[in-house]
Amino acid sequence: MSAIEALLRRMSLAEKIGQLTMSAADQAVTGPVIAQGLASDVRSGAVGSVLNLHGSERVRAMQRLAVEESRLRIPLFFGLDVIHGFRTLFPVPLAEVAAFDPELWEATAREAACEAAREGVDMTFAPMLDVSRDPRWGRTVEGPGEDPVVGSALARAKVRGFQQADRAQDANLASPAALAAVAKHFCAYGPVQAGREYASVDISERTVREVHLPSFAAAVRSGVVAVMPAFTDLAGIPMTAHREMLCGWLRQQLGFGGVIVSDYNAIGELIAHGVAGERSGAAALALAAGVDIDMMSDAYRYGLPVALARGEASEAQIDAAVLRVLSLKEKLGLFDDPYRRCQGAEPAPTLARRRALARRAATHSLVLLTHRGDVLPLQPGSRLAVIGPLADAAAEMGGSWAAAAEHHASVSVLAGLQSALGAPAVTYAPGVAITGANTSGIVTALQACEGADVIVLCLGEAAAMSGEAASRAIPQLPGCQRELAQAVLARAAELGSPVVTILFSGRPLVVPWLFEQADAVLAAWFPGSEAGAAIADVLTGKTAPSGRTPISWPRSVGQIPIFHAQRPGGRPYAANNHYTSQYMDVPNDPQFPFGHGLTYAHFELSNLRVTPAQCAEDGSIEVRIDVRNAGACTARETVFLFVHDRLASIARPVLELKAWQQVELNAGEQASLQLSLPACELRFLGADLRPCYEPGEVQLYVGPSADRTRLLSTLVHLI
Repeated sequence: MSAIEALLRRMSLAEKIGQLTMSAADQAVTGPVIAQGLASDVRSGAVGSVLNLHGSERVRAMQRLAVEESRLRIPLFFGLDVIHGFRTLFPVPLAEVAAFDPELWEATAREAACEAAREGVDMTFAPMLDVSRDPRWGRTVEGPGEDPVVGSALARAKVRGFQQADRAQDANLASPAALAAVAKHFCAYGPVQAGREYASVDISERTVREVHLPSFAAAVRSGVVAVMPAFTDLAGIPMTAHREMLCGWLRQQLGFGGVIVSDYNAIGELIAHGVAGERSGAAALALAAGVDIDMMSDAYRYGLPVALARGEASEAQIDAAVLRVLSLKEKLGLFDDPYRRCQGAEPAPTLARRRALARRAATHSLVLLTHRGDVLPLQPGSRLAVIGPLADAAAEMGGSWAAAAEHHASVSVLAGLQSALGAPAVTYAPGVAITGANTSGIVTALQACEGADVIVLCLGEAAAMSGEAASRAIPQLPGCQRELAQAVLARAAELGSPVVTILFSGRPLVVPWLFEQADAVLAAWFPGSEAGAAIADVLTGKTAPSGRTPISWPRSVGQIPIFHAQRPGGRPYAANNHYTSQYMDVPNDPQFPFGHGLTYAHFELSNLRVTPAQCAEDGSIEVRIDVRNAGACTARETVFLFVHDRLASIARPVLELKAWQQVELNAGEQASLQLSLPACELRFLGADLRPCYEPGEVQLYVGPSADRTRLLSTLVHLI
């Protein structure tokens, strides 16, 4: 008998249910429920884990109540949303994904874990793996964008980083620098109806399996120790009570043996879903579905005893859940040393190194969307007018889920440019607020443009306008920012001064007029603690921009959802045929396709070759292409490999991403890139939703984005 099995035998029913109960402290609020009497609950064993408590001294004090004053001395674990950093903030996930650099993704997760663990955090509710093809949905900012292959790569990188895995071994959860990662939100949270947070989801089982499950499978195969079900229902069955998906697909089919933790109050919300009449019924449904930890609804605490008495739940179910929770605590090393993650402050060199990583991550996340007239990089000695409500907005740079960061510690655009160019070279005026109707500051902003060589216009959303409960039906510039922008653009035309727009957001913003009129537009997303420094690095040419859009950027809200992997349909668009799939008022194509991003260099792709020309299921296809930097500066290029199965038993998407590779080349330098594609990855789900491999011709496409006019292509024959 193991130590935790022996411990289970000593536990009362109330203590068992306590291990399945997570209550919140008062340091952060991620939902509408506030826990009371936390200290007494810990002493009595009524709580097994704590949400939103950090700081080594505070955590030590709470942990001491558990291991010194409770009957069984079972340690707590402490969870927090460490989504894109703890005190040092890296770019928001959608921004970091734009770097298309899994090694960077892993490095930032590793550093975030180190920083949070030193202040007592044991578990992070990340990575968020929800594929989103609807930028109206606020939580688009937290995830991998529109593609499941990208989501799977992100899952592998983040799980390894948070759990301190190295290349030679599995996760080292007992390390004082490791956090237990929680893959969320299982699954298909992204396609909520109308892009509205918490709304219902009703999509085909094929889409669930092809698009929304692969990233979770990748997380489980990478050793993730916990999974969080989505708030939402899937075709009428709330995920928190979805036995087929949680017990069937996740636990039985995929073999996941870790902890399933509910989202905030989600078990209690089964009542609002209409599938449970009271807390006991909600608790019984969630427990039967395999949910181990009840976060903040107290449904297990007060509902499970009633459900047991009614025969709606069994103590064997409770025991199985408790063993999984205790096993996680054992893996985290908490029984050996419950204070192992309370190390306190770090030395200055460590903090400086982490800030340097944040700057590099931010720099690589910036996407140059448009660029005309070679206005960038800025010429030495340039005088700038920095205009707009996001120009001196350090508190907004961290984006949503800023954890324990102190907002004033972020670098604003204004501060970054003043540091890079010297304060006398930069004038500043906000013009308008991010939201609101006051336009009186526009006159001052126009005056600030006088004498500027370049006008830098900083526009976009506030950080709180994306993230949870932040859906936007019309994702455009809020407040009076359009009025400011158009006034500045008109005045700039009179002055002959180019306008560079820095666009901050947690999603693509529908602003086609801005892309038409500004000389350059840089999607900065929310770049984190080193935002202004990273933006200055790119604007001045210290680093050439290299980010790529991880989500198709619509030109109209009416195009949403829009993504590169659509199926062709029976009447695909044809310019000379009215009766084909098209809009009457806007083009079908997005404003910017998946993978779009400009740089200061000019890359040429040529000599696409594939071997072998015929490949069996157990073989591998080697794709090679030459890349030449024909520009005048060092830059990084990203090359994507897409496929299209031209004739299959199930209609296949016009483009399916399979791989990508990056290369950094000096001016005039050339390299040959090789991308390997195992033929088995050309399987698809057949009519019975089982993987199948069909011989025939598959078109391979290689290029810098999902714009098919820029892709080189060739055929490979599957045998």
